[in-house]
Amino acid sequence: MGAGIDLPIVRQRKASYLNTQKIFDFHARLVPHPTSVERLLRMMDQVRIERAVVSAGGVIPLPQLSMQIIEGGSADIEPDNDFVLSGCARSGGRLVPFFFANLSRDPTRYRNHGAEFAGLELAPAVHGVPLTDDRTAALVRVAWEMGHAVYLHCLIRDGFGVKDLVALAQRFPRVNFVLGHSGIGHMDLYGIDLISQCRNVFLETSGGYTFVVRYALERLGCERVLFGSEYPIQHPAVELAKFQTLDLDAVAWERIAWGNAYDLLNMATSPATSCVPPVAEELVSLVGSKSQDDGAG
Repeated sequence: MGAGIDLPIVRQRKASYLNTQKIFDFHARLVPHPTSVERLLRMMDQVRIERAVVSAGGVIPLPQLSMQIIEGGSADIEPDNDFVLSGCARSGGRLVPFFFANLSRDPTRYRNHGAEFAGLELAPAVHGVPLTDDRTAALVRVAWEMGHAVYLHCLIRDGFGVKDLVALAQRFPRVNFVLGHSGIGHMDLYGIDLISQCRNVFLETSGGYTFVVRYALERLGCERVLFGSEYPIQHPAVELAKFQTLDLDAVAWERIAWGNAYDLLNMATSPATSCVPPVAEELVSLVGSKSQDDGAG
């Protein structure tokens, strides 16, 4: 990796480990373009990001996505997962592919090709399918079968909210879910409260205020918070700068910057075992094979 650039520091005594800790960006995108892989890797070198989870970008134009987030709507479009796979293949192992599923369709494509990916992304804002829809559950069921974590976004809309994510996570207690962008909007403390008791839901921090990240650390602990950049929409240095203000100790920063992502992506043999709520674990033992239909065993 290149020499990189130093991020601004708030506390000089924290600079050493903040600027030397390995970083795993849990949320970046690859837009189909001949130079997008090289641009992303160059950016990662500049801010000392060693690895990144990537999924397809440029699925719909950003003005259309913005409109759909506010007004509703849908787009029956297949993300370019093949480009993501090919880009990751020439990244020297630094880019980790997530399958971006089309919620409008059945899970056949994901079932057939999911083993080539490390996780699943769902975007209700793009495809207009709620978290409460059977099509969402069908994809999550396949993710459980493959040992994949599921990254997704929530919206202020019935069927799309954090409450609906919590219900989905409770239905599939052995699937790890990652709530993207610090929840809904820039200050979703309520969403953090909702997921706090659902130990198989993690929080990715891109887009949220520094206060929200601090609140998440207090409510969830550093073991359930993941650094993400939302590259190329956001510059990774901006997201990293938030953590310079939080006065984190080295152990907490290691979990957020690297350890949690690494663990989530290396749990294929026993997904979410350490994250199953005790009540759900008890139900698993009681109902046995019946629960397996919903990924509970």
